[in-house]
Amino acid sequence: MHTHEEKINLLSEMIAFAIVDGQLHQREYDFLALVACELRIDKTTFDDLFHQELPKKVIPSEMERINQFYRLALLMNIDGVLHEKEQVKIHEIGINMGLNPFAMKRILKAMEQSPTRMLSPQFMLDLFQEQLN
Repeated sequence: MHTHEEKINLLSEMIAFAIVDGQLHQREYDFLALVACELRIDKTTFDDLFHQELPKKVIPSEMERINQFYRLALLMNIDGVLHEKEQVKIHEIGINMGLNPFAMKRILKAMEQSPTRMLSPQFMLDLFQEQLN
């Protein structure tokens, strides 16, 4: 991710996903704030993103799309409650990003079975690569 605009769009998409269930849990906010910090987005800009809707931009790199899907999946699991709306929305977002539905399903299942809800980057890449063969 190179430009400030790309970082803002990524964070904006994550915020929209976090509130798809109608609530923003403190753990979700904290996770989003951590992502904003990693992206070097200042707190004022971060907080303003909760009050505006930005046009969606296509993420050009497949690797960046996979990373964004994983961040959304982590966000989905952070509050310990899996809502049906979140599950539907993450599949919709993944499909719109052009990700393989079978790989997405396997990643979500593996995260569900993981005690930490985290997966290694290599495992995720392997799942998406496996679907290409």
